[in-house]
Amino acid sequence: MPRPPAARAKLLDAFITILNEQGERAATLEAVATAAGVSKGGLLYHFGSKDALVDGLMAHLVDLADEDVATMRQAPEGAAAYYVRSSNFEDSALDRAIVAATRLSQGENAAAQQALLRMQQGWLDALTDEVRDPAVARAIILLGDGLYYRAAFGGKVLAASTEEMDDLLGIVRRIVDGGATA
Repeated sequence: MPRPPAARAKLLDAFITILNEQGERAATLEAVATAAGVSKGGLLYHFGSKDALVDGLMAHLVDLADEDVATMRQAPEGAAAYYVRSSNFEDSALDRAIVAATRLSQGENAAAQQALLRMQQGWLDALTDEVRDPAVARAIILLGDGLYYRAAFGGKVLAASTEEMDDLLGIVRRIVDGGATA
């Protein structure tokens, strides 16, 4: 994936930051331009409207999610273990884009809802390919969602410890290998 121009990337990052820290109402074109250190005309050169800015963010999210799915599919420990282990909010570019898209999705933004669904489907497809059972793949997704929610909204204090993560990964391995009990 070619890197976007620096100004475009700065604008997307500013938009994400404002969405995440202040919400959708605060994410005006003027606020985004100011936060990115560009003129409103500079913003409009890259994104002709707020809808175009949202579309740019959703394309960015989809690109990041596609990269994550590719990494997941190639993970030496397997897709399920990778998914669970990486289901921790770490303020990465993907995490920040997910939270921003979720903010927009809560406001019933169809583009955000579609991008989030596409991201989730990519993860589900990768898991289903490994475990061969869609219900088991969904259960793993829900386990990861719980870990992510706990870390994102509860802070580092509630993030899974190394021991807890090892225990969860042991359970996931047993599920993937076909025996849900010890």
